[in-house]
Amino acid sequence: MSACCEIAFIASSMEEAQLAREALVARYGDVAPEEADVIVALGGDGHMLHTLHNTRDMGIPVYGMNRGTVGFLMNAYSPDDLPARLDAAEETVINPLHMHAQTVSGEVHEALAINEVSLLRAGPQAARLRITVDGRVRMEDLVCDGALVCTPAGSTAYNYSAHGPILPVGSDVLALTAMAAFRPRRWRGALLPKSAKVRIEVLNPAKRPVRADADSRSVPDSVASVEIRSEPEIRHRLLFDPGHGLEERLIREQFV
Repeated sequence: MSACCEIAFIASSMEEAQLAREALVARYGDVAPEEADVIVALGGDGHMLHTLHNTRDMGIPVYGMNRGTVGFLMNAYSPDDLPARLDAAEETVINPLHMHAQTVSGEVHEALAINEVSLLRAGPQAARLRITVDGRVRMEDLVCDGALVCTPAGSTAYNYSAHGPILPVGSDVLALTAMAAFRPRRWRGALLPKSAKVRIEVLNPAKRPVRADADSRSVPDSVASVEIRSEPEIRHRLLFDPGHGLEERLIREQFV
């Protein structure tokens, strides 16, 4: 990106992140996010997701510095030469998922997810799910602990823990992954085009309740169905140091 003039620093509530913000603001100044050329997020991956959601209508690039735990979406922290790092940073654009969830009581909840939309059983019995892709039923009865649809950016998060595939950033593919599938036995999921519209219906939700989450933001009641699609009109702009971008991290993760 071109050299920026105004920086907005947004830190998580963690002490380490707050101390880093104080030091950076004293050194480089600070403006409100809506007045900034670039936003610097200080924290971990959860804070980065929170920052991206809160600033999605601004169109401002976000550069993360790790003051949290995992930091997969973050750059290494250093208070030195920040303007030069921002000037040299490489931009990655990611599109979120749109979740349309209908609860058992008939209420509708919509949300965006940068990583994944997940469904997980909310009781002692396994969930029973019917999966439809672009209007065609692909699986009549998936018995499992849950299922998720993730973006390439989220493929190393919950999806990877559920043994789902890591997706290259530019692949225009979504991953549909099951958690602890019982029937079909050990079914791991499917790769779908980014344009796919996925509908997951909960079979017998009264006996086998299921909850839904969009990037860990929960629907406040058990769901009857969830529809998931990519939202290409929304563009999240992430900045990474040269040679340490999201695509390189996704490739490197596969050789750990």
